[in-house]
Amino acid sequence: MSDPYVGSAEYLDLLIAGFWEAAGPEVAAALSALPPGSGPVVDLGAGSGRGVRALGEAVPESPVLAVEPSAVMRAALMTRIIDDPVLRERVTVLPGGALEETLPEGVRAVLALNMLGHLEAPGRRELLGRVFRALTPGGALVTNLAPPFAPMAVPRTAMARAEVGELVYEGYASAEPTGSDGLLWRMEYRTLRGEAVISEVTVEYSWCVCSREELVAEAGEVGFGVREVGDPGLGLYVLTRPSVGVAPSV
Repeated sequence: MSDPYVGSAEYLDLLIAGFWEAAGPEVAAALSALPPGSGPVVDLGAGSGRGVRALGEAVPESPVLAVEPSAVMRAALMTRIIDDPVLRERVTVLPGGALEETLPEGVRAVLALNMLGHLEAPGRRELLGRVFRALTPGGALVTNLAPPFAPMAVPRTAMARAEVGELVYEGYASAEPTGSDGLLWRMEYRTLRGEAVISEVTVEYSWCVCSREELVAEAGEVGFGVREVGDPGLGLYVLTRPSVGVAPSV
């Protein structure tokens, strides 16, 4: 199976920094509200490791499992981990997908950020069930939804821009609907030195859309309580397994 991130890996950590600047404090707040414990925490689709670092800082007493199927993204992830002596001792990197790795028992928290769309609806429901069963009472799944929430054409839009040294890195995105719940995203990345484009790459990948109503309904069927946190533009949700004796609410 080909790695969909081979072409874009060099750009992703840099261009996703803005999302983490906005979402990071909300993720940290959700994690700081976890019940006391020492069980593991998990980052599904760990990518280059920004979520792993957030878990390490917010839940310092727990071991961290980082699940990432892309070899090129694991390379960036491992670089971030081995440069931090504390993370190096605590983080275990697993190479499978979100539905391939077995979650341990007694998990305190799971991050699944910018990855739900890689799963079709049945897989998404399966993941919610797996995470619910693995979580301790009071444990939480932190996830997000990104627009569009229904299949529709998305015109070419500038997504992010960053400067490093003498170079400028840019990312653009467009999409076309595919079926009743799918999109085909076209991502264009380029590197500029002054006005000259010195590198560019285009990648395409499939994405399954999910609305807030769908997520709330699917999570409620499993037993999660659901709340949206932070700026609505972030699409950030905390799904909590109710404590023993507490009925779930959605």
